[in-house]
Amino acid sequence: MNEHVSPRRRREVIDALRRGTVPANGLDLFAVGVECFTPALDADLDAVDGGGAAFKAVRGEYGAGKTFVSRYLAERALRRGFAAAEVQVSEAETPLHKLETVYRRIGEALRTAAFPPSALRPVLDSWFFTLESDVTATDPGLAGRGQDALNSAVDRLLEQRLATVSARTPAFAQAVRAYRAAVMEQNGPLADALAAWLGGQPHVAAAAKRSAGIRGQLDHFGAMAFLQGLLEVLRDAGHPGLLLVLDEVETLQRVRGDVRDKALNALRQLLDELDSGRYPGLFLVITGTPAFYEGPSGVPRLPPLAQRLATDFSTDPRFDNPRAVQLRLPGFDRDKLLALGVKVRDLYAAGAAEPERVLKLVDDGYVGELADAVTGSLGGKVGVAPRVFLKKLVADVLDRVDQFADFDPRRHYKLTLAAGELSDVERNAAALALPAAARADDIDLDVP
Repeated sequence: MNEHVSPRRRREVIDALRRGTVPANGLDLFAVGVECFTPALDADLDAVDGGGAAFKAVRGEYGAGKTFVSRYLAERALRRGFAAAEVQVSEAETPLHKLETVYRRIGEALRTAAFPPSALRPVLDSWFFTLESDVTATDPGLAGRGQDALNSAVDRLLEQRLATVSARTPAFAQAVRAYRAAVMEQNGPLADALAAWLGGQPHVAAAAKRSAGIRGQLDHFGAMAFLQGLLEVLRDAGHPGLLLVLDEVETLQRVRGDVRDKALNALRQLLDELDSGRYPGLFLVITGTPAFYEGPSGVPRLPPLAQRLATDFSTDPRFDNPRAVQLRLPGFDRDKLLALGVKVRDLYAAGAAEPERVLKLVDDGYVGELADAVTGSLGGKVGVAPRVFLKKLVADVLDRVDQFADFDPRRHYKLTLAAGELSDVERNAAALALPAAARADDIDLDVP
C-alpha cells in the first residue's frame, strides 16, 4: 500500500509527526483502532449526503486520539465531496456561546478537497457558475438576450434558493447578490470586503456594507441563519454537506460559571436546531474528555443537554455502540502503540533512500523497545504516549537512520525527554518540571 502513496502525501504526514502534531491529511495511512467506528461514521455521512443531518460526540482522555478521529472522519468526508471545517473552542479566541465567532472560524477554516482554507470564495464562485448553468439549461435562449437578462435570471434563482434563509436574515442574500455584482464588475476591493462580511468578519468597511444595503455586525442569531445559508450554497455548489468539528469543548470547564452556562446552552440550542431539520447537510462533531461529559463543571450543569448526550458506558468497552450519540475512544495499549509505530515505520521506509536498511535497523523489535521506553518515561501511561512516541520515532530515529550510514539506533541512541517538549499532561506523567527560569515567580522585576 505505501508504495502507491504519493511523495507529497507521505511527506506531509511524516513532517507533521516530526513536529508532534496530527496530520491534516493522510490519516488513513497509519490509522489504528478506528476500524470499529468507520461503518457507523460512513452511515452518518450517507444520511447527511441524502439531505439529513448528523451529530456525534467523541469522548476520550488525553492521547486517546480525539483529534485524530475527527480529522480521519473529515478526510473521509472530503473524499465524498463534503466541505469540512475544524474549530478549536477556547475562551479567548472562540467562545462557544458567541456563535457569531464560531461562524467566523468556520469561514476561516472551511476547506474542500480542491481548495484549502479558506475555501469560502471558491465555493461562492462555484455556486454562481452553477446558478448560471441552471438558468441557461432552463432557458437556452437566455444567453442570446444579453448579460443583463442573464444576471436578472441568476438573481431570481439566487433568491429562490435562499428563500428560507432570507425569511430569517435577508442580509445574507443581499450580501451574496452584491458580492456577485462586484465580481462581475471586477471590483476587487468591494468583492473582498463583502466576502469577508459573508464569512462573519467583524471589521468590514462601512462603505462596502452600504453599497450592498446591509449594516451592523453579525450577531448570535444571525450567525445561525448564515450557517444555514452556507449549507445551501455548499449543496448547490456540488458539496453534499459540511463536516463541522468543534474540538476541545472540555475547555468550557475552565471558564467562569456564567460563561460556561451560556456556552452549554448554545450547544443545546445548536443540537435542537439540528434535530428540527434547520441544517440539512450538517454533520456536527464535538470532542471532549470524560470529565466534560460527566463532571460537575461540564454537561451535567445543563440537564436538557445531558439528556441529549446520555450514553450507557457501563458495559464492556468491546460492545460499545458506535451508532450512539457518544463515541468512547478506548485509548492505546502496547499492542496498538506497536502497530502504530510499525505503520509509520513502513510509511517512512517506502520513501527512504535505502528502504531495506531502515526496515532492518528499525525492525518490529526495536519499535517495541522504543514504545516501551517512551511509555516508561511517561510513568507507564500508554494512553499519553502516542504523540511523543511518534515524534521520537520519526525525528530521533528514522531521520538519523535515513541520513547517516553508520547510525545504529540500538548503539547510538538513548531516549531523553525534556520538559519543554512535552504538554502539561505529558509533563505530569513524566514527573518533569519546567526549568526554573520558566517559572514566573523566579523572575526578578525592578519595581520602582
